[in-house]
Amino acid sequence: MQIASVCIVGGSGFVGSAVADHLCARGLRVRVLTRSRPRAMALAVLPTVEIMVCNPHEPTELARAFDGMDAVVNLVGILHEGGRRTFVANHIELPRTLAEACRRAGVQQLLHMSALGADPAGPSAYQRSKGEGEAAVRAAAGTIPLTIFRPSVIFGEGDRFLNLFATLVRLFPVIPLAAAGARFQPVWVEDVARCFAESIGNPRTFGGVYELGGPKVYTLEELVRFVAATLGRRRAVVRLPAPLGTLQALVLEHLPGALMTRDNLRSMSVDNVCAGPFPGEFGFKPAALEAVVPEYLAGSVARSRYSRYRHYAGR
Repeated sequence: MQIASVCIVGGSGFVGSAVADHLCARGLRVRVLTRSRPRAMALAVLPTVEIMVCNPHEPTELARAFDGMDAVVNLVGILHEGGRRTFVANHIELPRTLAEACRRAGVQQLLHMSALGADPAGPSAYQRSKGEGEAAVRAAAGTIPLTIFRPSVIFGEGDRFLNLFATLVRLFPVIPLAAAGARFQPVWVEDVARCFAESIGNPRTFGGVYELGGPKVYTLEELVRFVAATLGRRRAVVRLPAPLGTLQALVLEHLPGALMTRDNLRSMSVDNVCAGPFPGEFGFKPAALEAVVPEYLAGSVARSRYSRYRHYAGR
């Protein structure tokens, strides 16, 4: 299948920026949809990127955005609900609307970002909505080739996971930690983006559901201790029992930024770990956390911009 143009929905975010970068490096024409042009202006330096202001929840606007596009990538997702930002709207209704718009526009391929642990019967509203979203996009896509990705927690320069722990480590001598034993398999944002790029026009990935994780599994406590060690800070980590963890999440979800919610806590009751090895279809091995994180977390931002090139060059 020949794909020359790709539309990214949610392309101005953390993962979207990396995906756009990889697609442009392959010479593809990339249209990035955003509700706010200033948020996406950093992508304007990429030679084949077009930024389009669009409300993806509006079918008429999607029809205009998908006109002339060969493939569509859906990266829209939220971790916390608030106001009109609901899991149902963003994880179920939007994927269905996108898939229907793809079908009407004659799009040749649809790639959908789900999440590891997506399950209509999962313990958290987030996981249930992601599972129901997968079912919705499959039903609405019809015969359009569809590829679904389920990454574990994604790390990289600008992430909202390890950088959050870095902020806490810098500010507090003691870190009270709920769900300290929760297990994750963090995957580098550049590796996730590369999987999306490798799937464009690749019939081997059509109909596939790919779990994406790094080479190692960590508990939440191990990740916090790793961040502290990377920053050269000695910090005490206090494992909170379940009732106190729930109380902490209840308080945090009502603070600005919602650092954690009770729904996040319910998600962590299930291991966020891949069922098997990294998918061989993509032809590379994922980067180790220890090889990437120190370069951006400890402040070596300039060098971190080149980390992916060194990784792919085998250095």
